[in-house]
Amino acid sequence: MDTAEIYHFMDDGVTPNNSFPVVVYRKVIEFEPEHAADWLEDRFEQNGWTNAFRWRVYDYHHYHSNTHEVLGIYSGTASLQLGGEQGRQLEVHPGDVLILPAGTGHRSIHHSKDFSVVGAYPDGKEPDLIRLEDKRPEDVSGKIAQVGLPHHDPVYGQSAEGLLKIWQ
Repeated sequence: MDTAEIYHFMDDGVTPNNSFPVVVYRKVIEFEPEHAADWLEDRFEQNGWTNAFRWRVYDYHHYHSNTHEVLGIYSGTASLQLGGEQGRQLEVHPGDVLILPAGTGHRSIHHSKDFSVVGAYPDGKEPDLIRLEDKRPEDVSGKIAQVGLPHHDPVYGQSAEGLLKIWQ
């Protein structure tokens, strides 16, 4: 495993974010898009991250208060903003995998026409969808804090490296 990129985002009063950092793995795979999508979906499923979808990232700020999320880019490029309005812009490419802890704001700023991701959730949890334009839910930070640690890293499984070590 190559070194992971780590990004910390604090609660800014609008976007709750999480004390766990966003983890980014670069160039996990190098396959043609359809094979890459299949590989990502299979790998995530093998490691307990299910309820997968293939699509893109919404162009409005949002977060999920009840689950973590993994996004594996299999086609195209994008500029994503993570952490809410005060967050960080990140360029993503095919083969990159982002693991967003519950509460992490994210949106697509711009993307190529062919930009697509495989997304999934630990134990197949059905995510809620909270837009930043919505009223902040009562005790959302408490709800986020109750989201448990995943049993496996979505890419590297139970490896002593990666997400399980970073989020311990």
